[in-house]
Amino acid sequence: MEVVKDLDKWNFVDNSIVTIGTFDGVHRGHKKLLQKLIQISKEKGGKSVVFTFEPHPRKVLFPDQTDLKLLSNLDEKTELIEREKIDVLIVYPFTKAFSQIEPEKFIQNILVDKLKVKTLVVGYDHKFGKDRKGDINTFNAASGKYGFEINEIPAEEINDINISSTRIRKALFEGDIKTANAFLGFNYFINGIVVHGKNLAKKLNFPTANIAIPDPDKLIPKNGVYLVGVELEGFKGFGMMNVGTNPTTDKDEKLKLEVNIFNFDKDIYGRYIKVEFLERLRDEKKFNSIEELVNAIKNDEIKCKRILNI
Repeated sequence: MEVVKDLDKWNFVDNSIVTIGTFDGVHRGHKKLLQKLIQISKEKGGKSVVFTFEPHPRKVLFPDQTDLKLLSNLDEKTELIEREKIDVLIVYPFTKAFSQIEPEKFIQNILVDKLKVKTLVVGYDHKFGKDRKGDINTFNAASGKYGFEINEIPAEEINDINISSTRIRKALFEGDIKTANAFLGFNYFINGIVVHGKNLAKKLNFPTANIAIPDPDKLIPKNGVYLVGVELEGFKGFGMMNVGTNPTTDKDEKLKLEVNIFNFDKDIYGRYIKVEFLERLRDEKKFNSIEELVNAIKNDEIKCKRILNI
């Protein structure tokens, strides 16, 4: 997949089949749109082109709102879109100035002049341009003027899935991993770097990899203990992860991500790690003693291995 971050340096294609969106999480609803995009591109012998934005529009339009956490950063979104076999991903810088472009100017300046669009694939409820005034009617009016086709995903197809990034975020905040993964169509994951911790878990005979997430906007699921999948520079396995503040042993109330990787004992400080959330086991809890904490961790391990049948 070709990734384009500067349209002025892109070699335009003659037959571009385009769709537009933020695509946070690239969930099953998004995939339905992308599959239609690919189908049409094959039928017309064109290139499938996804036009997305960075940063997320809400981060620019409402900078004081800090509650929006994202399902995927740009690298993760790129990876997920590439999985769908898209030809070209265009990442356009979203700015306040860009948000003030009139819908008709966006169509003319970007879609027609820059992307040379031949077919536009959009959902029936897509809004765009200044004050979100542009809609499917705006596209239809412009299509005749500029000579491109509109392929609209009808309401019944979109509403039949009834999936949105907002619903997935809500499920993750509530710790409902099964629902979130079902909506996504894959296991929700985080990417991070293994950093030094207090080494307390090692003393308890449950060594953990402490994970730092570079992107502060990345959504972290509800505090608790999870069964997870782990990928680490060629290694693939399973483990159990605690998301929380470690109330039994720590008083700083800082959020910590710690994963105990099953059947793994290597120095991995400074390395990148991917963790997939498979199942939530329990809430994080403050225990009365270290002994109670260790017993709980042992029970967590038993539950994980029973689920995995190992």
